Amino acid sequence: MKLNLKRPLAFFDLETTGTNIGVDRIVEISVIKLNPDGSEDVKTWKINPEIPIALESSLIHGIYEEHIVDAPTFKNAAAEIADFIGDSDLAGYNSNKFDIPMLMEEFLRVSHPFDIEQRNFVDVQNIFHQMEQRTLRAAYQFYCGKDIVNAHSAEADTRATMEVLLAQVARYEGVEYEDKKGNKSTPVVNDVEALHKFTNLNKPVDFAGRMVYNDAGEELFNFGKHKGKKVEDVFKAEPSYYSWMMQGDFPLYTKRKLEQIYKRYTAKKDQAKPEQKPVAPKSEVQTEQKTAAPKAESQPAQTEKKPFVPKPNSNPAFVPRKERKDEPAKPIDNDMLAALKQKFGK
Repeated sequence: MKLNLKRPLAFFDLETTGTNIGVDRIVEISVIKLNPDGSEDVKTWKINPEIPIALESSLIHGIYEEHIVDAPTFKNAAAEIADFIGDSDLAGYNSNKFDIPMLMEEFLRVSHPFDIEQRNFVDVQNIFHQMEQRTLRAAYQFYCGKDIVNAHSAEADTRATMEVLLAQVARYEGVEYEDKKGNKSTPVVNDVEALHKFTNLNKPVDFAGRMVYNDAGEELFNFGKHKGKKVEDVFKAEPSYYSWMMQGDFPLYTKRKLEQIYKRYTAKKDQAKPEQKPVAPKSEVQTEQKTAAPKAESQPAQTEKKPFVPKPNSNPAFVPRKERKDEPAKPIDNDMLAALKQKFGK
């Protein structure tokens, strides 16, 4: 079966050091670019992640650190990967939740431009889970009647994913689907844009699903204490929440979308501020009243200062120096020395 394509559709799969989108790195990426004329281009890259590979990950995909020690880093391979994908739409298995955000994280980390705003994303797992609720191996067996050879290698999984989508489109042509709200449709059709809409039913704002759209197209938080609340309402009620997320361990693409919403929110808030009214010029009467000499105000009467009279000393033998300034000083005698010795203990 041939897909109806308006532009290339790039099927891709990643093998990584782990499953934490914000921390882990790519160790292998394989892309099968399906062109509108039915031809395909295939490219696989081994990537040196520059961080250790978790053992549990190596046990799954079979790539150990010694296998990629001489491989290029993502920074060195980013331009070639971006050029190969070009303006293709993207498809994968569980790609909306993992592969696409992980790929975007790598491009953002090395500051290499890779615009995904105008692309369609087809997540084959979403079609499968919503129609059959199985795994990739079961999907391949169910739809294609074959078992994956060399499972968990990037190219084998990518090719299996591509074949499953082709089989899904053929199998579900005209098949009715009922969503959780009871709405019925035939969503699996030979059109990438329609498949994009069907595989993004949760309407995520960011690939990590930290924010989602409601039916009115408004962004809601989808985690934590503000789950279900409008993002802009949270900015208004708790302005520090934006800074907390921007400084926290969230994927870079999540932060990019959050920043876009915040800039839109602050722009609307600035527009809502009332304009300052110009100050009317003062009339001549007001000016004359202001420049006129102020009326004399009654001042409190100043009290007459009394001469300073020292308080009498409690020592009756004390005589102020002023009163004894004319009295001649007495010569020091033995009685005075004895009194001083008795007073100071010397």
